[in-house]
Amino acid sequence: MHVFLASNRNALIERCRAKVAQRPARGATAQQLQNGVPLFLDQLIRTLRMEQTSEPLDSRKISGPSGGGASLSEIGESAAQHGRELLKLGFSVDQVVHDYGDLCQAITDLAYERDAPFLVDEFRTLNRCLDNAIADAVTEFSYQRDFAAADRQAIELHEQLGFFAHELRNFLQTATLAFAAAKTGNLSLSGATGAVLERSLDGLRDLIAHSLEEVRASSGISAQTRMFPVAAFIAEVKRAAELAAQVCGCELTVSAVDPRLAVSGDRDQIYAALGNLMQNAFKFTHPHSEVTLDAYAVSDRILIDVKDHCGGLPPGNAERMFLPFTQNGEDRTGLGLGLSIARRSVEANNGVLSVRDLPGIGCVFTISLPRYATPAAS
Repeated sequence: MHVFLASNRNALIERCRAKVAQRPARGATAQQLQNGVPLFLDQLIRTLRMEQTSEPLDSRKISGPSGGGASLSEIGESAAQHGRELLKLGFSVDQVVHDYGDLCQAITDLAYERDAPFLVDEFRTLNRCLDNAIADAVTEFSYQRDFAAADRQAIELHEQLGFFAHELRNFLQTATLAFAAAKTGNLSLSGATGAVLERSLDGLRDLIAHSLEEVRASSGISAQTRMFPVAAFIAEVKRAAELAAQVCGCELTVSAVDPRLAVSGDRDQIYAALGNLMQNAFKFTHPHSEVTLDAYAVSDRILIDVKDHCGGLPPGNAERMFLPFTQNGEDRTGLGLGLSIARRSVEANNGVLSVRDLPGIGCVFTISLPRYATPAAS
């Protein structure tokens, strides 16, 4: 058999290449074949030759023993490398098996066509080599795939923990500002400042409850959809934003809102998204400048604009701002998750979050949500 294989090496490789090319979205490349069929074929030929010498068991160093085992072999090492390469190329585990099965079929077909007789022991050697190669290639392929999956899961977990910590910090920061304002001004907690503090504490409670629910259900936070008036919603955001404006020394301007406008969605999620946009605006707007908050209707949409005076964005930074763990300014406090969280929350409520750059002036972040009418107006 080793003479037949050596004489027909190129023909067998081409037959295997043709079989791979016939499969959907599969193409044999030099990289894919590097540690695959050609190298395995050479190792098979050497194994068969060795078994016809006075030391036939030395062939196990090349091809390994029957049933595999812990001993290293040339075929095992190259098959493992082949499995890693196929994973990097985007192939599935079935392709790993088919690569070696193709060669077995090509050898059988060509031997039949040319009436080449093989000994039973030679077929046993062929099957042993194929079995060991497939086992090592699939094992390495699966190991690397599982390792990559575990790595992705770890990254996703870190991102989720970052989201959670960021939202906790936002609510805590607002509560701290409200408490400091009440303490400094000797204010009653029954007033507007107390309402901001209460809202922040409620947000902390709900965020923790939602997170526990997510852990239990492993299906994400369920949106608590309901209709609510935009005017009251913006007024609540304004009360919290006024405290932040005082701290950063800038002016907050909030336009009047049509009392007939309403949106439908998870109020807490939308509140958190807008809160992130407001905090982002106060963080980057220039000292003693203005941050504006406007809510209005255009056709069948409700638009909520947050405009700052940060001086504008560097070229190409608009969409990049929404990527997790991305920070664009000199202020590196936080994790760079606010805008990513805001977009995710808005999109969970059938909305769109976008940004418009005003060169030399600042940015306008816009939340677009489906428009409804308040129950009193219908």
